[in-house]
Amino acid sequence: MRKFMSALLGGFMAVGAVVGGSVARAEDYYAGKTITVIVGLAPGGSADTLVRMFTPYLRKHIPGDPNIIVQNMPGAGGVLSFNYMYEKAKPDGQTMIFTLWDPLAQAFGNQGLRARYDQYDFLGGTGDIRVNYMRVDSVPGGAKKPADIMKAKDVVIGAYATTDLSGILAHLSLKTLGVPHKVVTGYRGGADVFLALQRGEVNVHDTSLATFRTRSKSFISTGEGMGLCYLVPSDAKGDYQKSAQVTDMPAFQDLYKEVHGKLPSGPLWDAFNWTVQQFSDLAHVAMAPPGTPEPVLAVLRKGFADAMNDPEFIKESTARNGLPFDYVNVEHGKRVFRALSEVPPETLATLRASIETMGASK
Repeated sequence: MRKFMSALLGGFMAVGAVVGGSVARAEDYYAGKTITVIVGLAPGGSADTLVRMFTPYLRKHIPGDPNIIVQNMPGAGGVLSFNYMYEKAKPDGQTMIFTLWDPLAQAFGNQGLRARYDQYDFLGGTGDIRVNYMRVDSVPGGAKKPADIMKAKDVVIGAYATTDLSGILAHLSLKTLGVPHKVVTGYRGGADVFLALQRGEVNVHDTSLATFRTRSKSFISTGEGMGLCYLVPSDAKGDYQKSAQVTDMPAFQDLYKEVHGKLPSGPLWDAFNWTVQQFSDLAHVAMAPPGTPEPVLAVLRKGFADAMNDPEFIKESTARNGLPFDYVNVEHGKRVFRALSEVPPETLATLRASIETMGASK
Protein backbone atom coordinates (compact mmCIF):
# COMPACT_ATOMS: atom_id res chain seq x y z
CA MET A 1 0.00 0.00 0.00
CA ARG A 2 2.84 2.41 0.82
CA LYS A 3 4.45 1.68 -2.57
CA PHE A 4 1.11 2.26 -4.29
CA MET A 5 0.46 5.56 -2.51
CA SER A 6 4.01 6.75 -3.16
CA ALA A 7 3.71 5.92 -6.85
CA LEU A 8 0.30 7.59 -7.02
CA LEU A 9 1.58 10.76 -5.34
CA GLY A 10 4.62 10.78 -7.63
CA GLY A 11 2.34 10.38 -10.61
CA PHE A 12 0.18 13.33 -9.56
CA MET A 13 3.27 15.49 -9.12
CA ALA A 14 4.62 14.49 -12.54
CA VAL A 15 1.28 15.15 -14.19
CA GLY A 16 1.23 18.57 -12.59
CA ALA A 17 4.69 19.23 -13.98
CA VAL A 18 3.75 18.20 -17.51
CA VAL A 19 0.11 19.27 -17.78
CA GLY A 20 -1.26 18.25 -21.15
CA GLY A 21 2.19 17.16 -22.32
CA SER A 22 2.90 20.62 -23.72
CA VAL A 23 6.44 21.24 -24.91
CA ALA A 24 6.95 24.18 -22.58
CA ARG A 25 5.94 22.28 -19.46
CA ALA A 26 7.87 19.20 -20.60
CA GLU A 27 10.99 21.31 -20.78
CA ASP A 28 10.28 22.49 -17.27
CA TYR A 29 9.89 18.90 -16.08
CA TYR A 30 13.05 17.38 -17.59
CA ALA A 31 15.34 20.40 -17.32
CA GLY A 32 18.15 19.58 -14.91
CA LYS A 33 17.02 15.97 -14.43
CA THR A 34 18.76 12.68 -15.20
CA ILE A 35 17.21 9.72 -17.00
CA THR A 36 18.72 6.34 -16.17
CA VAL A 37 18.51 3.76 -18.97
CA ILE A 38 18.88 0.21 -17.67
CA VAL A 39 20.37 -2.57 -19.79
CA GLY A 40 19.61 -6.03 -18.43
CA LEU A 41 22.84 -7.58 -19.67
CA ALA A 42 26.56 -7.06 -19.15
CA PRO A 43 28.52 -4.31 -20.97
CA GLY A 44 29.77 -5.00 -24.47
CA GLY A 45 26.86 -7.08 -25.77
CA SER A 46 24.50 -6.24 -28.62
CA ALA A 47 21.91 -4.62 -26.35
CA ASP A 48 24.50 -2.55 -24.48
CA THR A 49 26.14 -1.41 -27.73
CA LEU A 50 22.81 -0.34 -29.20
CA VAL A 51 21.78 1.59 -26.10
CA ARG A 52 25.06 3.47 -25.76
CA MET A 53 24.95 4.47 -29.42
CA PHE A 54 21.28 5.48 -29.12
CA THR A 55 21.16 7.52 -25.89
CA PRO A 56 22.80 10.71 -27.27
CA TYR A 57 20.01 10.88 -29.85
CA LEU A 58 17.37 10.19 -27.20
CA ARG A 59 18.73 13.09 -25.15
CA LYS A 60 18.56 15.29 -28.23
CA HIS A 61 14.85 14.57 -28.64
CA ILE A 62 13.71 14.84 -25.00
CA PRO A 63 12.64 18.44 -24.26
CA GLY A 64 14.67 19.98 -21.45
CA ASP A 65 17.95 18.31 -22.48
CA PRO A 66 18.13 15.90 -19.50
CA ASN A 67 21.34 14.07 -18.68
CA ILE A 68 21.13 10.38 -19.64
CA ILE A 69 23.21 7.62 -18.08
CA VAL A 70 23.32 3.90 -18.91
CA GLN A 71 23.30 1.38 -16.08
CA ASN A 72 23.96 -2.32 -16.67
CA MET A 73 21.98 -4.71 -14.46
CA PRO A 74 22.81 -8.28 -15.57
CA GLY A 75 21.27 -11.28 -13.87
CA ALA A 76 19.01 -14.23 -14.73
CA GLY A 77 19.27 -13.49 -18.45
CA GLY A 78 17.83 -10.00 -17.98
CA VAL A 79 14.91 -10.98 -15.75
CA LEU A 80 16.49 -9.23 -12.75
CA SER A 81 16.35 -5.87 -14.52
CA PHE A 82 12.67 -6.26 -15.43
CA ASN A 83 11.83 -7.18 -11.82
CA TYR A 84 13.67 -4.07 -10.65
CA MET A 85 11.64 -1.93 -13.04
CA TYR A 86 8.39 -3.46 -11.82
CA GLU A 87 9.07 -3.50 -8.10
CA LYS A 88 11.53 -0.70 -7.27
CA ALA A 89 11.92 1.89 -10.03
CA LYS A 90 9.94 5.09 -9.46
CA PRO A 91 7.26 5.80 -12.11
CA ASP A 92 8.45 9.37 -12.59
CA GLY A 93 9.84 9.20 -16.12
CA GLN A 94 13.44 9.24 -14.91
CA THR A 95 14.07 5.49 -15.18
CA MET A 96 13.53 3.31 -18.22
CA ILE A 97 14.78 -0.03 -19.47
CA PHE A 98 16.06 -0.63 -23.00
CA THR A 99 17.29 -4.17 -23.46
CA LEU A 100 16.67 -7.57 -24.98
CA TRP A 101 13.47 -9.14 -23.70
CA ASP A 102 12.71 -12.79 -22.95
CA PRO A 103 9.27 -13.74 -24.31
CA LEU A 104 9.77 -17.40 -23.41
CA ALA A 105 10.13 -16.52 -19.73
CA GLN A 106 6.54 -15.27 -19.79
CA ALA A 107 5.24 -17.90 -22.20
CA PHE A 108 6.58 -20.67 -19.94
CA GLY A 109 5.31 -19.00 -16.76
CA ASN A 110 8.82 -18.51 -15.35
CA GLN A 111 8.27 -17.73 -11.67
CA GLY A 112 11.40 -15.59 -11.63
CA LEU A 113 9.73 -13.03 -13.93
CA ARG A 114 7.33 -11.27 -11.56
CA ALA A 115 5.31 -9.25 -14.09
CA ARG A 116 3.96 -9.74 -17.59
CA TYR A 117 5.48 -7.54 -20.27
CA ASP A 118 2.13 -5.89 -20.98
CA GLN A 119 2.10 -4.59 -17.39
CA TYR A 120 4.94 -2.18 -18.16
CA ASP A 121 4.50 1.07 -20.08
CA PHE A 122 5.96 0.31 -23.50
CA LEU A 123 7.91 3.15 -25.13
CA GLY A 124 9.12 1.52 -28.36
CA GLY A 125 11.60 -1.04 -29.58
CA THR A 126 13.54 -2.55 -32.45
CA GLY A 127 13.22 -5.65 -34.60
CA ASP A 128 16.29 -7.66 -35.47
CA ILE A 129 17.95 -10.16 -37.78
CA ARG A 130 19.72 -12.88 -35.84
CA VAL A 131 22.87 -14.62 -37.04
CA ASN A 132 24.39 -17.98 -36.09
CA TYR A 133 28.17 -18.15 -36.42
CA MET A 134 30.84 -20.66 -35.43
CA ARG A 135 34.49 -21.33 -34.83
CA VAL A 136 35.96 -22.73 -38.06
CA ASP A 137 37.96 -25.32 -36.10
CA SER A 138 34.76 -26.79 -34.67
CA VAL A 139 34.85 -29.04 -37.74
CA PRO A 140 37.73 -31.53 -38.13
CA GLY A 141 40.08 -30.07 -40.74
CA GLY A 142 38.32 -26.70 -40.55
CA ALA A 143 34.97 -25.65 -42.00
CA LYS A 144 35.08 -24.41 -45.59
CA LYS A 145 31.39 -23.57 -45.94
CA PRO A 146 28.37 -23.32 -43.59
CA ALA A 147 27.07 -26.81 -44.50
CA ASP A 148 30.28 -28.27 -43.03
CA ILE A 149 28.69 -27.80 -39.59
CA MET A 150 27.12 -31.21 -40.22
CA LYS A 151 30.61 -32.74 -39.74
CA ALA A 152 31.02 -31.22 -36.26
CA LYS A 153 30.80 -33.34 -33.11
CA ASP A 154 29.92 -32.27 -29.55
CA VAL A 155 29.29 -28.63 -30.42
CA VAL A 156 28.99 -26.25 -27.45
CA ILE A 157 26.63 -23.24 -27.52
CA GLY A 158 27.00 -20.44 -24.97
CA ALA A 159 23.93 -18.74 -23.46
CA TYR A 160 22.79 -16.59 -20.52
CA ALA A 161 19.90 -18.76 -19.30
CA THR A 162 17.67 -21.60 -20.45
CA THR A 163 15.13 -19.20 -21.97
CA ASP A 164 17.73 -16.79 -23.40
CA LEU A 165 16.68 -16.31 -27.00
CA SER A 166 20.25 -16.23 -28.34
CA GLY A 167 20.88 -19.64 -26.80
CA ILE A 168 17.46 -20.96 -27.77
CA LEU A 169 17.81 -19.86 -31.39
CA ALA A 170 21.26 -21.42 -31.76
CA HIS A 171 20.03 -24.59 -30.04
CA LEU A 172 16.91 -24.89 -32.21
CA SER A 173 18.97 -24.19 -35.34
CA LEU A 174 21.38 -27.04 -34.67
CA LYS A 175 18.67 -29.39 -33.42
CA THR A 176 16.58 -28.80 -36.54
CA LEU A 177 19.64 -29.38 -38.72
CA GLY A 178 20.56 -32.50 -36.74
CA VAL A 179 23.92 -31.38 -35.33
CA PRO A 180 24.91 -32.97 -31.95
CA HIS A 181 25.44 -30.24 -29.36
CA LYS A 182 24.90 -28.98 -25.83
CA VAL A 183 24.14 -25.54 -24.40
CA VAL A 184 26.17 -24.11 -21.52
CA THR A 185 24.31 -21.38 -19.61
CA GLY A 186 25.44 -18.87 -16.98
CA TYR A 187 27.20 -16.28 -19.13
CA ARG A 188 26.51 -12.65 -18.20
CA GLY A 189 25.88 -11.36 -21.71
CA GLY A 190 26.77 -11.60 -25.36
CA ALA A 191 30.24 -10.15 -24.82
CA ASP A 192 30.93 -12.86 -22.23
CA VAL A 193 29.82 -15.57 -24.68
CA PHE A 194 31.95 -14.03 -27.43
CA LEU A 195 35.04 -14.16 -25.19
CA ALA A 196 34.29 -17.83 -24.52
CA LEU A 197 34.00 -18.36 -28.27
CA GLN A 198 37.40 -16.74 -28.80
CA ARG A 199 38.91 -18.92 -26.05
CA GLY A 200 37.50 -22.07 -27.64
CA GLU A 201 35.12 -22.88 -24.77
CA VAL A 202 32.15 -22.32 -27.09
CA ASN A 203 31.78 -23.33 -30.74
CA VAL A 204 28.57 -21.61 -31.85
CA HIS A 205 26.93 -18.34 -30.86
CA ASP A 206 23.78 -16.52 -31.97
CA THR A 207 23.86 -12.72 -32.05
CA SER A 208 22.35 -9.75 -33.84
CA LEU A 209 23.45 -8.92 -37.37
CA ALA A 210 24.66 -5.54 -36.11
CA THR A 211 26.91 -7.14 -33.50
CA PHE A 212 28.14 -9.75 -35.96
CA ARG A 213 29.28 -6.96 -38.27
CA THR A 214 30.96 -4.91 -35.54
CA ARG A 215 32.19 -6.82 -32.49
CA SER A 216 32.68 -10.11 -34.38
CA LYS A 217 34.11 -8.55 -37.54
CA SER A 218 37.79 -9.27 -36.92
CA PHE A 219 36.99 -12.78 -35.63
CA ILE A 220 35.46 -13.52 -39.04
CA SER A 221 37.97 -11.63 -41.21
CA THR A 222 40.95 -13.46 -39.66
CA GLY A 223 39.39 -16.79 -40.57
CA GLU A 224 38.81 -17.91 -36.99
CA GLY A 225 35.05 -17.71 -37.39
CA MET A 226 32.42 -18.19 -40.07
CA GLY A 227 28.82 -17.13 -40.46
CA LEU A 228 26.49 -20.14 -40.52
CA CYS A 229 23.13 -18.62 -41.40
CA TYR A 230 20.77 -15.77 -40.66
CA LEU A 231 17.26 -16.32 -39.33
CA VAL A 232 14.08 -15.16 -41.04
CA PRO A 233 10.57 -16.52 -40.41
CA SER A 234 8.56 -18.53 -42.91
CA ASP A 235 4.88 -17.69 -43.40
CA ALA A 236 1.94 -20.11 -43.28
CA LYS A 237 2.67 -21.20 -46.87
CA GLY A 238 6.33 -21.85 -46.12
CA ASP A 239 7.53 -18.78 -48.00
CA TYR A 240 10.32 -16.66 -46.52
CA GLN A 241 11.84 -13.30 -47.39
CA LYS A 242 15.58 -13.31 -47.90
CA SER A 243 17.50 -10.30 -46.63
CA ALA A 244 19.08 -8.11 -49.28
CA GLN A 245 21.57 -6.89 -46.64
CA VAL A 246 23.03 -10.35 -45.88
CA THR A 247 25.04 -11.90 -48.70
CA ASP A 248 27.88 -13.55 -46.79
CA MET A 249 25.85 -16.49 -45.45
CA PRO A 250 22.62 -18.33 -46.33
CA ALA A 251 19.21 -17.97 -44.75
CA PHE A 252 18.56 -20.92 -42.42
CA GLN A 253 16.00 -22.35 -44.85
CA ASP A 254 18.57 -22.32 -47.67
CA LEU A 255 21.19 -23.97 -45.46
CA TYR A 256 18.68 -26.66 -44.48
CA LYS A 257 17.81 -27.29 -48.14
CA GLU A 258 21.50 -27.61 -49.02
CA VAL A 259 21.97 -30.20 -46.28
CA HIS A 260 18.68 -32.12 -46.49
CA GLY A 261 17.39 -31.35 -49.96
CA LYS A 262 14.06 -29.92 -48.77
CA LEU A 263 12.59 -27.27 -46.49
CA PRO A 264 12.15 -28.01 -42.76
CA SER A 265 8.78 -29.10 -41.41
CA GLY A 266 7.16 -30.66 -38.36
CA PRO A 267 6.55 -29.61 -34.72
CA LEU A 268 10.17 -28.66 -34.02
CA TRP A 269 10.30 -26.43 -37.09
CA ASP A 270 6.98 -24.84 -36.15
CA ALA A 271 8.34 -24.04 -32.68
CA PHE A 272 11.63 -22.74 -34.11
CA ASN A 273 9.83 -20.60 -36.69
CA TRP A 274 7.53 -19.13 -34.03
CA THR A 275 10.55 -18.17 -31.93
CA VAL A 276 12.30 -16.54 -34.90
CA GLN A 277 9.11 -14.62 -35.69
CA GLN A 278 8.92 -13.29 -32.12
CA PHE A 279 12.44 -11.94 -32.23
CA SER A 280 12.17 -10.58 -35.76
CA ASP A 281 9.08 -8.64 -34.71
CA LEU A 282 10.54 -7.30 -31.47
CA ALA A 283 14.09 -7.79 -30.20
CA HIS A 284 14.96 -4.87 -27.91
CA VAL A 285 12.24 -3.27 -25.78
CA ALA A 286 12.15 0.14 -24.11
CA MET A 287 9.80 0.40 -21.13
CA ALA A 288 8.91 2.67 -18.24
CA PRO A 289 7.74 1.41 -14.84
CA PRO A 290 4.01 0.72 -14.47
CA GLY A 291 2.10 3.80 -13.38
CA THR A 292 4.23 6.36 -15.20
CA PRO A 293 1.89 9.33 -15.89
CA GLU A 294 0.52 9.57 -19.42
CA PRO A 295 1.93 13.06 -20.14
CA VAL A 296 5.40 11.83 -19.20
CA LEU A 297 4.94 8.69 -21.30
CA ALA A 298 3.91 10.84 -24.24
CA VAL A 299 7.18 12.80 -23.97
CA LEU A 300 9.29 9.64 -23.69
CA ARG A 301 7.49 7.83 -26.51
CA LYS A 302 7.81 10.78 -28.86
CA GLY A 303 11.45 11.22 -27.91
CA PHE A 304 12.15 7.53 -28.51
CA ALA A 305 10.40 7.54 -31.90
CA ASP A 306 12.07 10.77 -33.00
CA ALA A 307 15.49 9.47 -31.95
CA MET A 308 15.00 6.16 -33.77
CA ASN A 309 13.96 8.03 -36.90
CA ASP A 310 16.64 10.71 -36.58
CA PRO A 311 18.53 10.83 -39.92
CA GLU A 312 21.84 11.09 -38.08
CA PHE A 313 21.09 7.99 -35.95
CA ILE A 314 20.03 6.09 -39.07
CA LYS A 315 23.22 7.22 -40.80
CA GLU A 316 25.44 6.17 -37.89
CA SER A 317 23.77 2.80 -37.34
CA THR A 318 23.86 2.07 -41.07
CA ALA A 319 27.55 2.99 -41.26
CA ARG A 320 28.35 0.71 -38.32
CA ASN A 321 26.06 -2.20 -39.11
CA GLY A 322 25.33 -2.02 -42.82
CA LEU A 323 21.64 -1.38 -42.17
CA PRO A 324 19.52 0.74 -39.82
CA PHE A 325 17.64 -0.60 -36.82
CA ASP A 326 14.03 -1.57 -37.49
CA TYR A 327 11.95 0.75 -35.27
CA VAL A 328 8.92 -0.87 -33.58
CA ASN A 329 6.18 1.55 -32.54
CA VAL A 330 3.97 1.32 -29.46
CA GLU A 331 0.97 -0.31 -31.11
CA HIS A 332 3.08 -2.94 -32.86
CA GLY A 333 4.89 -3.77 -29.64
CA LYS A 334 1.65 -4.11 -27.72
CA ARG A 335 0.35 -6.54 -30.34
CA VAL A 336 3.46 -8.69 -29.87
CA PHE A 337 2.91 -8.76 -26.10
CA ARG A 338 -0.75 -9.72 -26.54
CA ALA A 339 0.24 -12.54 -28.89
CA LEU A 340 2.22 -14.19 -26.07
CA SER A 341 -1.07 -15.35 -24.57
CA GLU A 342 -2.05 -16.97 -27.89
CA VAL A 343 0.90 -19.31 -28.40
CA PRO A 344 -0.34 -22.74 -29.60
CA PRO A 345 -0.02 -25.25 -26.75
CA GLU A 346 1.80 -27.73 -29.00
CA THR A 347 4.41 -25.06 -29.81
CA LEU A 348 5.05 -24.41 -26.13
CA ALA A 349 5.20 -28.13 -25.40
CA THR A 350 7.76 -28.66 -28.15
CA LEU A 351 9.86 -25.73 -26.99
CA ARG A 352 9.71 -26.86 -23.37
CA ALA A 353 10.76 -30.40 -24.28
CA SER A 354 13.59 -29.05 -26.43
CA ILE A 355 14.87 -26.75 -23.68
CA GLU A 356 14.97 -29.64 -21.21
CA THR A 357 17.63 -31.31 -23.41
CA MET A 358 19.78 -28.20 -23.86
CA GLY A 359 22.70 -29.03 -21.58
CA ALA A 360 24.27 -27.73 -18.39
CA SER A 361 25.26 -24.55 -16.54
CA LYS A 362 28.79 -23.20 -16.24
